Amino acid sequence: MRSGTGVRRIAGSVVVAAAAVAITIPAAQPAAAASYVPINGAGSTWSANAIDDWVTNVAQYGMTVNYQPVGSTSGRQEFADGTVDWGASEIPYGVRDGNNYDPPPSRGYAYMPDTAGGTTFMYNLTIGNTRVTNLRLSGAAIAGIFTGAITNWDNSIIAADNPGLTMPNLQIVPVVRSDGSGATAEFTQWMLATEPTYWDNYCAEVGRSPCTQTSTYPVLPNSAMIGQSGDLGVSGYVSQPQADGAIGYVEYSYALETGFPVALVLNAAGYYTEPTAENVAVSLLAAQINMDKGSADYLTQNLSNVYTDPDPRTYELSSYSYMILPTDLSPPMNTAKGYTLGAFGAYLLCQGQVPLDALGYSSLPINLVEAGFQQLQKIPGNQVPTTTTTQIQNCHNPTFSTNGTNTLADDDPYPPACDKQGTTQCSTATGGATTSTPVKPSARGSSSSSSSSSASPGAHTSASPGAHSSASTGTSTSSAAQGCNPATGYCSSSAAAGPAGPQTVNANPVSSPASLGDSAAVGLMALAAVLLIGLVLGPPFIAQASRRRRQRDGGDLPGSPGAAP
Repeated sequence: MRSGTGVRRIAGSVVVAAAAVAITIPAAQPAAAASYVPINGAGSTWSANAIDDWVTNVAQYGMTVNYQPVGSTSGRQEFADGTVDWGASEIPYGVRDGNNYDPPPSRGYAYMPDTAGGTTFMYNLTIGNTRVTNLRLSGAAIAGIFTGAITNWDNSIIAADNPGLTMPNLQIVPVVRSDGSGATAEFTQWMLATEPTYWDNYCAEVGRSPCTQTSTYPVLPNSAMIGQSGDLGVSGYVSQPQADGAIGYVEYSYALETGFPVALVLNAAGYYTEPTAENVAVSLLAAQINMDKGSADYLTQNLSNVYTDPDPRTYELSSYSYMILPTDLSPPMNTAKGYTLGAFGAYLLCQGQVPLDALGYSSLPINLVEAGFQQLQKIPGNQVPTTTTTQIQNCHNPTFSTNGTNTLADDDPYPPACDKQGTTQCSTATGGATTSTPVKPSARGSSSSSSSSSASPGAHTSASPGAHSSASTGTSTSSAAQGCNPATGYCSSSAAAGPAGPQTVNANPVSSPASLGDSAAVGLMALAAVLLIGLVLGPPFIAQASRRRRQRDGGDLPGSPGAAP
């Protein structure tokens, strides 16, 4: 398994963890739940898998949240038109798309980051009878594919990226979004910044002037390019058995769901990387966030530094998505809806971030969670916590500790040597694929992680990705992973204390995991359960056996002190 793709850590005290699992009972429905009213949102398909999970989880408390994944462009328009209570988008209002301008709405609004993740290149490719699951692509290869400059899989640029594979003589079928999409805007902005020659030439071919980023991908006439609506449409097309040669851009979670691989993308440090939760967290440390509270674009992102970050772990196409929140009572808002939306927003900033790693996203860092609570307080009728201490200490977000450490980024291991640009290539499968692809003997290198783990007192630990466990003290412990750069030998590690204090939640997750986790973890928990039963039931059996022995030896005769009745 490629390092950083969901390694599970076992709790330090197995007996305590097993007992906690055994006796955990969902909290009673809050009395305030009677005040919840249905709220409606629309927008991003990139965030849709995360939003669907949150919607499912909060339903257990009588909270009805309706969401329509119609694309970021439509979501912004529906919020502006007042047909939904909140929106979701990867790009803010006011961005110029060629000659088009997307003006801010007349109703009051604010942005709040809700998900972080990577735009990935999911593909369907075979060499003979072997499915390729370890494809590597440089920026030039990606831009060439999606601008019609590279049309065959055996192109010399792609072949240079993949020294371990004999690329097939097969036509490439690029699959793009046909609807207005934040993912398209992020992707084309990345091409404009990193491969401008390809994008400029493409603009000339499709008649785009001025040549800016765009939310609606212009399909090249008389080409193999296919347009599909939504991430679901793109992933659905690529995953068809008959779609050999297809490649499309989607959020990482769609590749995980369909069981298909994603391309490892070459970064500025010369490594081909995958958008794991940890790699995305590292990448977004370089994002410039607008922290001017007086600006209409407060909390929006500038990703230019992410594209050039020299850290070997970065995934260049990492970004945030936003909720668009109402800040006044313009229709259709009222204070009852504001109360529900505030509670939903507080849930997704904290407990809602826990399952995101497994879903293919990366949890939000502490600075954006704190700022997110400030944005929620602008919603009319909200009753979210107003003090940072209350917000953070009760916020069991798996990304950070209360001292501000970004644990996902700090614990991210460096990529293996065989992922470095050059003559070697890892065989390990990516994305949702599980079967490795053999590479040429001349290109074989070490595919094992160059990281090592070390236990550290006071660090947080989890039995499953993103979960926190705590003893009666209310503190959390974990082992911190140490990652080492194979090129420089530089290692980094952290051991940060986890959130303290009681956990206050709006809802309990109800999604079922695909499995119980590692066999070792399951075995240890089963052993712990047996020990727990022994602690409870053992004393009566021992006492009874002792009485029988004493009676047999004449020590406990009827009527004597301690005799059985």
